[in-house]
Amino acid sequence: MQLSNYEPFPTQIPIVIEDRLFLYPFMISPIFLTKKEDIDAVTYAMEKNSLILLTTTKEGFEGSRLEEDIHPVGVIGSVMRKVNLPDGRVKILFQGLAKGTIDSPLETMEIEESLFQSTLVRLIEQAPYDALKTQALVGVLNEKLKQLSKVNKNIPADLLKTITETDNPYRIVDLVSSLLKLAKADAYEMYAQNDIETRLMQVIDIIISEMESARVEREIRSKVHTKIEQTNKEYFLKEQIKEINKELGVDAQREEEIAEFREKVEALKEHVEEETYKEITKQLNRFTRMHPDSADASQIQSYLEWIFELPFGKVTKKGLKVSEVQEALDNDHFSLEKPKERIVEFFSVRELAKRREITLEGNAGTILCFSGPPGVGKTSLANSIAKALGRPLVRIALGGLEDVNELRGHRRTYVGAMPGRLVQGLISAKSMDPVIVLDEIDKVGRSNRGDPTAALLEILDPEQNKEYRDHYLNFNIDLSKAIFIATANDVGQIPAPLRDRMEFISVSSYTPGEKFEIAKQYLIPQELKKHALQSEEVEITDKALKLLIDEYTREPGVRGLRRKIAGLMRKSALKLLSEDSSGKVKIKIKDLPEFADKKVFEASAIDEKPLMGVVNGLAWTAVGGDVLKIEAIKLRGKGAVKLTGSLGDVMKESAHIAFSVVKILVDNNMLQVNKAIIPLNLKEKESVENIDRSEVYKRFDLHIHVPEGATPKDGPSAGITMAVAIASILSEKKVDNKVAMTGELTLTGKVLPIGGLKEKLIAAYKSGVTKALIPDKNYERDLEDIPDEVREAIEIIPVSVIDEVLAEALI
Repeated sequence: MQLSNYEPFPTQIPIVIEDRLFLYPFMISPIFLTKKEDIDAVTYAMEKNSLILLTTTKEGFEGSRLEEDIHPVGVIGSVMRKVNLPDGRVKILFQGLAKGTIDSPLETMEIEESLFQSTLVRLIEQAPYDALKTQALVGVLNEKLKQLSKVNKNIPADLLKTITETDNPYRIVDLVSSLLKLAKADAYEMYAQNDIETRLMQVIDIIISEMESARVEREIRSKVHTKIEQTNKEYFLKEQIKEINKELGVDAQREEEIAEFREKVEALKEHVEEETYKEITKQLNRFTRMHPDSADASQIQSYLEWIFELPFGKVTKKGLKVSEVQEALDNDHFSLEKPKERIVEFFSVRELAKRREITLEGNAGTILCFSGPPGVGKTSLANSIAKALGRPLVRIALGGLEDVNELRGHRRTYVGAMPGRLVQGLISAKSMDPVIVLDEIDKVGRSNRGDPTAALLEILDPEQNKEYRDHYLNFNIDLSKAIFIATANDVGQIPAPLRDRMEFISVSSYTPGEKFEIAKQYLIPQELKKHALQSEEVEITDKALKLLIDEYTREPGVRGLRRKIAGLMRKSALKLLSEDSSGKVKIKIKDLPEFADKKVFEASAIDEKPLMGVVNGLAWTAVGGDVLKIEAIKLRGKGAVKLTGSLGDVMKESAHIAFSVVKILVDNNMLQVNKAIIPLNLKEKESVENIDRSEVYKRFDLHIHVPEGATPKDGPSAGITMAVAIASILSEKKVDNKVAMTGELTLTGKVLPIGGLKEKLIAAYKSGVTKALIPDKNYERDLEDIPDEVREAIEIIPVSVIDEVLAEALI
């Protein structure tokens, strides 16, 4: 088909845009059309026996119909056949005839229901060329094409023969270009070029590039082929990718990773010791020599990633100010004056040393341990310290910890090994000087996997934790910049060597008055916020709040009180959502049974009236103080003593000591005994002989019982309480029910000091006791620690001997 069969150029013909295929003159190719405008243009051309201009859009404007987005140079040709496909597309057979260019603005033609674009197309004539030079370039092209056909089996032999036999250089370039895999933009740039010499040079360069690519691919395949017999298909593919990256000069991911690791190691050099630097470098060098698929490589990679997450050389920049510590403690905690005072003193020394640029040694690294019952604010004190210092807080729960490797880290020989909790804490804190809270240090376990308390000896020793060694890291870490704070309920459960490394700050139980203020200032506002309530919507009267504290909770701290208040808030929220709500809930004493269910505790734990043989003792427990009743009765017998109530050995010994002391008092007539109560035999009844008063403890058996038998009890502080119970039952004198007492008793009748006095007296105050008997040594040294509220409500009497105790207790 010739162009002479159509209208002379320039001529107005339809334009068709095909983005997926680039064609050349003299080629016949199938084309699939989806756009209605293109289908209408082809239909019109076939009906009118017209030519069409096939062109493409510029890069990034696929599908655009705007004139500025369309390449002006295209292929002029005819539609030989048109077939409608079931999926709505149209397949045409297009024959390219010549190169043409758009010579006028695009026009939209609307004929009946057809709508398409047409333009005036000008034929691009073949430019004259230097035959000798062009012929030489064609010869080079044919030679390179033959070489390419040897490495690229996709070039048809008949097409290669056609190219060799063709004399027209323009046709040769078009045919060769159709064989090459070119990007659309590159193909158009070469097609639009009308200088045949330039086009020939471009094609030769592309063929040379493809030959080089084919050579590299062949070499890669050759290198990989030697390994196929030793490995499977997956390994072959990995090696092929690796060789490709190597030949192309592209850094593989592993190489990038190793280079990044080396940069990080060099960055750490100035912040770590030489030994640490050598260990990290040694492991990195091992990693570079290992095959990436080996198990050891994965293990060392994990090790290096842990190391590079450690915040070497990073510390908080905020300066230490005691005033800020004091302010944070006062804002977050009510009362606790002694603990807060000791904390401020602790940091005052550090601030003074920093101002004077003095390096502290020895006691500068003292570890604070907050001891006291649950819920009194031990952990929250540590939180306030961290907030005031501007340091991150790391909390390590030691309760039930049995495996020493949890602290020290696992050795890397184990699968799934990882650093210990301290190292992980430093990583999460992103600083080498966090506040580390060792919570529940008295509940650390011990098993066949080691003793964690032994590891804590090094951690909490300021002389040793400068070079703390984690088993996983295998090098020393300086923990001296961190502030360690421990918490415990029972100091006696902490091993002695570990206690020696800590300074204990006692956080005692709260009095009802303190709980009232804490509830008003902290708990109620916090719970209102948590339950989406406003302060004006819920009101708890002072009397109701005091009753809630006294009779619905009995605890040293305020956790149970917080739960009760949260229950009130939930009930209040439900009330506010009811239809008959007035918009405000006021909780009075009479409303407590509805809002807080039934009472859990009685208002007072003491008896309503004096009884014989029943004495109020004071006991200390890990959850605060308690009033412990001791009961005694006498039975006809031979002077035996029976003890019940799950008593420990020390408490049993105290009972026998108390019995011996009372016997001495009876013998010396210091305890008056009514002889009429002494049982007599028949002979003694007939005789007028005087019965010795000592028979009162020889002819009766004593049974001493401490209620709540399921609860184990031990300790020497119930000595005077048992003595009063025995003296009461033998003398048949009643014991003042408003009196409570505590103190260890010796065989000579002296009263020795005891511990936990503050908790014991707070418990006595809560129980309604009005008089407390305590050892005089405790009166001298511990009275100032007792809250004013307790001292005002209870008459505290010091005693030094058992005679003074009996004088105050017996009625």
